[in-house]
Amino acid sequence: MFRKRIGLLAVYGIAFFAFIYAPIFLVVVYSFNANPVNMMIWSGFTLDWYRTIFGFSAATTELSLYVESTDQLLRAVRNSLIVALTTTLVSTVLGTSVALAVARFRFRLKAFYRALMFLPMIMPDIVLGIALLIFFVSFGMSLGLVSIIIGHCTFLTSYVFIVVSARLAGMDMSLEEASADLGANGWVTFRKVTLPLILPGVIGGALLAFIISMDDLVITYFISGVDSTTLPVFIYGMLRRGIKPEINAIATVMLLFSFLVASLGLYFRARGR
Repeated sequence: MFRKRIGLLAVYGIAFFAFIYAPIFLVVVYSFNANPVNMMIWSGFTLDWYRTIFGFSAATTELSLYVESTDQLLRAVRNSLIVALTTTLVSTVLGTSVALAVARFRFRLKAFYRALMFLPMIMPDIVLGIALLIFFVSFGMSLGLVSIIIGHCTFLTSYVFIVVSARLAGMDMSLEEASADLGANGWVTFRKVTLPLILPGVIGGALLAFIISMDDLVITYFISGVDSTTLPVFIYGMLRRGIKPEINAIATVMLLFSFLVASLGLYFRARGR
């Protein structure tokens, strides 16, 4: 009976991971398909779609050319990087500061304040996107990269707060007390004791905020302007005209980039341990 349960659990596990990763695998495979019309029919291996999105394709036909302008794609990538890097910096500072304040100080409505930090994470993206759009329009603020950065910071700060708070929960506070007993002030204690101990959590929260900001579509779609298209919004505009091999190539490049960022986070986490 026990072996039967283990067998069923193994089958369930294989089916679960196949359901999650099979579509991703197909996207990667079809990004190398030479068929420019129907990507579901394999007609040979090619790197033309990767050459097209990077502007290196020497000869393209009307059927294969789907990225009208490589400059538009690169501009979208640049906008995404600007938004993600700025948002990561701001949300990491704010989220870490709030996590330290909640963990180290006692004040009224502390539990309520902690619950408010979870609210942007559980709120539907479309609701938050509409709310931010109404907010910016009500105050007469033009939509652009600044509005996207502000919108991303409103919910990514919560992600950093949770990751850093989890790190602070397992931290030995007697080390800070020992530093204070030895005559160190609050800033010295933070710089030489607290920050090195929570640094893996800070880096993990920053990398998580960076990945989410790069991949966000729903909220960005509502609060982006005409000249501030990010990469997810650009890809969504391409998808509205059909799924073409160039989209699979862009998705594969984004997937590799996400793996690199995640691997970097695991490396810093291992060093922290």
